Parts: sequence; structure tokens; C-alpha cells
Amino acid sequence: MPPTDSGLGSSSEDTLDLQLPPDFGALFAEGRGQQVPPDVPAAGPLLDNLAGWGATGTPAGPFALVPVRPARDLDRIAGWMNDPAVAAFWELAGPPETTAAHLRAQLDGDGRSVPCLGVLAGVPMSYWEIYRADLDPLARYYPARPQDTGVHLLIGGAGDRGRGLGALLLRAAADLVFDHRPQCTRVLAEPDLRNTASVAAFLSAGFRYGDEIELPGKRAALMVRDRAHRHLL
Repeated sequence: MPPTDSGLGSSSEDTLDLQLPPDFGALFAEGRGQQVPPDVPAAGPLLDNLAGWGATGTPAGPFALVPVRPARDLDRIAGWMNDPAVAAFWELAGPPETTAAHLRAQLDGDGRSVPCLGVLAGVPMSYWEIYRADLDPLARYYPARPQDTGVHLLIGGAGDRGRGLGALLLRAAADLVFDHRPQCTRVLAEPDLRNTASVAAFLSAGFRYGDEIELPGKRAALMVRDRAHRHLL
């Protein structure tokens, strides 16, 4: 089970330069729905061709989930993982190889979990894992339903934390799931109960508190956003 989301409300100093990479135009083109080869897990059926979802509008600008390419994205994500505010919950601090192994475990799989960059208004500023919660070990700890979709999130730069972006992006990501996964009725998350900023962000994003669950390595809040209530909360 991947680490929980983190970095939603920390006040620690920013430790990463978020200058746009030289190949960023190609990266954001993916977020607009550029075709991806069918043998790429992110283009597969388990998450309804996540790589082709494109962007959605938010008050802060267009937001897209762009599947990770380690050759392009590893240094950026590893830098985020070494921010103490992130490392406290993700536990992936260390050399880039530590993050690479975490990414590779998903990228070498069947597409049930897809690591992504969150690209907001043209800037890659967050890391996401979109996964099939009903096919994940998490399903052993709650009453899973077919097509349940889970999310993990960290916001990379301290300057983007603590100002409501977490809730805005969680709502946008859930809406992307509902718009592109018609059989999915719920988006789930399981933040560590100690991460009160994360739990608060989920609540502000229209998720409800479902239960308190004991997972390997943490006690978590099961947060649920229901398709039936997406326009009400």
C-alpha cells in the first residue's frame, strides 16, 4: 500500500526550485490528452486511459494529471520526497534511487496504480497516485465496491501549501475521476490521522469522513467523496 498523502499544510521552507523543465511543453500536451501508446499502463483499461483524461478548469487555472516518466520527472519528485514535511508521512527520503524504486513498482505493474505529476496552470507542482482501491491491499480494510478509485497526494513546494490549494486540487482530481470513469461511484483516500491538515483538506474538498481504519504502519481516516453528492458538497 503506497504511503499516505502529505504536504497539504506544512509551513516548512521550500526546498525545491520549480522552474519549468525544457521539455515542459510536451509534458503539458500529455495533460491535454495527447495519445499514449497502448502498452503504457496509464493508457490501459484499469483506470480508463488516465493518460488521455486531459485538463479540468479550477479557480487557480487548468489542472491536469500527467503520468510520470522517471527519466524526465525523477529528480523533481525525489526532491519533494526529501522535504521533511513530506518525508514524515511518505517515508521516501534518501537518494533518487529510493524514489525510483517506488515509482518503478507502479510503472512495471498492470496499471492499477498510476503515478502522476499534478500540473496547475502550466506548472508541475504536486505528485499524485491514482489507483484502483478495490484492487489494492486497502480493500482488505474497508467494505470495497467495484471500481472504487483511490488518491494519494503531496504538494511539492512549501509556497503552495497552507493556502487552500490542497482542497481545490483534491476536488479537481475527484471530478476528473468521475468525468472519465463512469463506473466509479466513489473516490477514496486514507490519510494518516496525525496529518490533520490533510484530513481538513479532504473535508473542504467535499469528502466525508467514512471510518477510522488500522493499516500497516498507520492509523488512517477513510475519506470518501461520493459521485451522487459531487454537486452538493
